[in-house]
Amino acid sequence: MKTVEVRALVKTFDGHLRKRRGKADTVRALDGVDLAAGPGEYLVLLGPSGCGKTTLLRTIAGLERPTEGEVLIDGQVVNGLPPRVRQIAMVFQSYALYPHKTVMDNIVFPLRAEKAPKETRERKARWAAGLLEIEPLLGRKPRQLSGGERQRVALARALVRDPAVFLLDEPLSNLDAKMRATARDELKRFQQQIGTTTIYVTHDQAEAMGLGDRIAVLERGRVRQVGTPVEVYDDPADTFVATFIGSPPMNLVRRGDRLVGFRPEHLLPAESVPQDARITMTLQVERMEYLSGDRHVYGTVTGLGDATRVIARLPATLDTPITPGEPHEFAVPAGRLRFFDADAGTRAPAVPIGDR
Repeated sequence: MKTVEVRALVKTFDGHLRKRRGKADTVRALDGVDLAAGPGEYLVLLGPSGCGKTTLLRTIAGLERPTEGEVLIDGQVVNGLPPRVRQIAMVFQSYALYPHKTVMDNIVFPLRAEKAPKETRERKARWAAGLLEIEPLLGRKPRQLSGGERQRVALARALVRDPAVFLLDEPLSNLDAKMRATARDELKRFQQQIGTTTIYVTHDQAEAMGLGDRIAVLERGRVRQVGTPVEVYDDPADTFVATFIGSPPMNLVRRGDRLVGFRPEHLLPAESVPQDARITMTLQVERMEYLSGDRHVYGTVTGLGDATRVIARLPATLDTPITPGEPHEFAVPAGRLRFFDADAGTRAPAVPIGDR
């Protein structure tokens, strides 16, 4: 099992020409990224479109050359090495299967390119197909497969190369919601079986939370936080992470030079929260939604400073009557509050704010 590390990584691209000056804009896709994946770790790169996560993956693979900084595999700088000698296998969003070839021929293609003996090619292909449970599909063409089956073929093709590192670029994005949930479980089980260091790119936080041993949250070419799924959810490093992670996102209410943050599931009817350790607020309820057994209550709070729209997520088992158009008393346990600098957006020390 190998380690992967990037140090002070910068990647710039020339953008569109400016009409007046005739000069090309420079796009800084990666802006001084420091990040490491340990042996056998499942590291997920999470962020919105255009944040640099795919560029980071392609730079690790050797498909992009860094403008500045270093890429290291098992402690060795590989900036000058071509992709084929980095012991890395990459699975693309499109799977990149050859439509005219059978599943078997797709899987053995990288081995054929390396001039591996036929016996070796077939042995490795059947081993990978058995591991991914696609042996009955070896004689079919990609058009005869479902999206989930194509994904497994792409994984098998990567696996036969005996990679030290797997790089996965949004491999589930072409699947429907139900199939994604199943494929997510299969990917996690697959990685645990083989134990290969894996770096996975996604913009889907459910995938990130379900798959990653750790998650690196990226925004505008920078890493905003790295931590376990629990850490990035419960203790976000800044307001970007706080509002990007979570559905619905964390509520933020201004109080002086602080933003007070709390998750929707921690905003509850006041009678449900012990009085000795809470803050209370009046929620002017606007509307409610019933989603997956929960009630989402939308409204405006006025008890923590400026009036702000917030969301409460109430469990189905909590049958407190709530009427849209009326004020209701809500509370948050004090231990569930997170504080941020109102201007910089970074985490700030907790301050006592009392009941109200």
